[in-house]
Amino acid sequence: MKYAYFLGIGGIGMSAIARYFKFKGLEVSGYDRTPSELTRQLEAEGIRVHYEDDCAQVPADRENTLVIYTPAIPASLEEFRHVQQKGYHLVKRAKALGEICRGQTCLAVAGTHGKTTTSTLVAHILTESGEGCSAFLGGISKNYGTNLLVSHTPVVVAEADEFDRSFLQLRPAIAAITAMDADHLDIYGDLAHVQQAFREFAAGISETLILKYGCPIRQEDIPARILRYHFDDPDADFHSTNLRLLPDGHYTYDLVFPGGVLSDIRVGALGWVNVENSIAAAAICLCHGVDGQKVRRAIGSFQGVKRRLDEHVNRAGITYLDDYAHHPAELGAAISSIRQMFPGRSITGIFQPHLYTRTRDFADGFAEVLGGLDKLILLDIYPAREAPIPGVDASCILSRVALERKVLVHKEDLLAYLEKEPVDVLVSFGAGDIDRLVGPIAQLLEKRL
Repeated sequence: MKYAYFLGIGGIGMSAIARYFKFKGLEVSGYDRTPSELTRQLEAEGIRVHYEDDCAQVPADRENTLVIYTPAIPASLEEFRHVQQKGYHLVKRAKALGEICRGQTCLAVAGTHGKTTTSTLVAHILTESGEGCSAFLGGISKNYGTNLLVSHTPVVVAEADEFDRSFLQLRPAIAAITAMDADHLDIYGDLAHVQQAFREFAAGISETLILKYGCPIRQEDIPARILRYHFDDPDADFHSTNLRLLPDGHYTYDLVFPGGVLSDIRVGALGWVNVENSIAAAAICLCHGVDGQKVRRAIGSFQGVKRRLDEHVNRAGITYLDDYAHHPAELGAAISSIRQMFPGRSITGIFQPHLYTRTRDFADGFAEVLGGLDKLILLDIYPAREAPIPGVDASCILSRVALERKVLVHKEDLLAYLEKEPVDVLVSFGAGDIDRLVGPIAQLLEKRL
């Protein structure tokens, strides 16, 4: 193949594969609906991106062009129809990633939340240890400023995405499953089918499954051995003990694991949730054979992932964080972590719901966890790939939230609203386009200092 063409190139998973093929020497280009910081970075790296549905942009050399698409693109897209009708070699993103990983030692992280940070930390540990790896990540590593790491070492770290059953294309040697909660019910229908898909993923692991303690997979279900991890449950094979919260908001702990104890691990990323993520990452790397002291040092130097408890302003009297959380379990973990990091302070959350179906299916769950804030600023639903559902809008959540201080604000009015809003700790949440407001919000708050 000479050309790699991407339909939906601006997606976080798609862009990593695009960068990989560019690294491999292919001529890479693609379509996305709207410009973003990520597409601007791709263009700066020499990847041509366009934003109009224009079949003339597709490479004409059908025999030497691989077309990769994301399931998030609409079937009505003219470019998609064009490559189907003309007989291009057309594959889903997940299949492309599976083909890249085949023939290498794959270390994967799956789960309905926590997988991006955990897989990024695995890649960081391997890189810092000197072994190296290639890595396809679902977020931008703050240590490396990218969602792709490349190495000639035949080890690849992959974030295993359950959406559209994508992770079933992977056959990892070692993998973690961080959670098996109900999500993507527009794909799966119910929790039972979500969990069955995770069991199918686990059945494809050849060596070791690092399983979050309590997740419903039994040893007799899969050929790989199962080792369990947990934040602090002593019955888990990997767990923390002697946990300490430092004055700067970082945690230090001792890791109990089957080979002994690793003492005084300082977690470089903020929040108790990253203690648990670091335990899962450490478990993968220790099972892979990384020296324990190298694991300990790398966890300490890990800066985290952009949009995961991402600190933008933290001065006396004003703190602003941003987080990708878009599922009730993620939101609950993030809010709990922030409460522990900033005890006694007033927390205002801005939440942009993501998808009509997720809002419909989890309105009660969203309302419950958002009730843990002191004030809620709720934005309209970000539709992504979905058409509106009659009767489903942001008020489905707002009406259920048991807070006196709650308000619905349109996204275009948010900055004007915040101009007049006193804040102590402000956090923005969501997987839609709320990330485009993070810089302007930070600038607005910096002016108050």
